[in-house]
Amino acid sequence: MKLNEIKSADGSRKANKRKGQGIATGNGKTGGRGHKGQKSRTGGKVARGFEGGQMPLYRRVPKRGFTPRTRNEFQVVNLGDLNGFDNGVTVDAAALYEAGLVRNAVDPIKLLAKGELSKKISVSVSAASASATAAVTAAGGTLSLTATEG
Repeated sequence: MKLNEIKSADGSRKANKRKGQGIATGNGKTGGRGHKGQKSRTGGKVARGFEGGQMPLYRRVPKRGFTPRTRNEFQVVNLGDLNGFDNGVTVDAAALYEAGLVRNAVDPIKLLAKGELSKKISVSVSAASASATAAVTAAGGTLSLTATEG
C-alpha cells in the first residue's frame, strides 16, 4: 500500500449540500432559508444579545461596583499552616505549592496572622500583614518580601 492509494471508507465522507442549485435538489429557490424575514436576507444576522427590540438582559440588570483590571489577587496562607514545616527551613512559593497550601507557585502569596507559629523558619512571600510579620520575628524566624507583578 502506498500513500497515493489510500482511500477513505465508503460512506465516511459526505458531499456538502449545494444550496440554491434548483428546485429539484430540495434546497433550491430559497436555499434552505425559508420565506421572508430577517434571517432570509443577505447580511441578516441578529446581533449577540439582541432580544427582538425588548430591553436586553445586560441592560435590564443593575450595575454595581467596579473591578480594576490591575488588581492583585493574593493566595492566602495562615501562620498556623507553616507549623508543618521543619525548623530552620526556608519556605517560599515552591515549598508552599508542594505542601498543597497554595493553588500555584506563580500568583502572589500573602501571609496572614491566623494561628500561632511555633517553628523558627524563614519565610519568603509577596506580602504579609503587620501582625504576621511580628509573629514570624517573635518566633525567631525571618520574613522577606518578594516583588509582585502588576
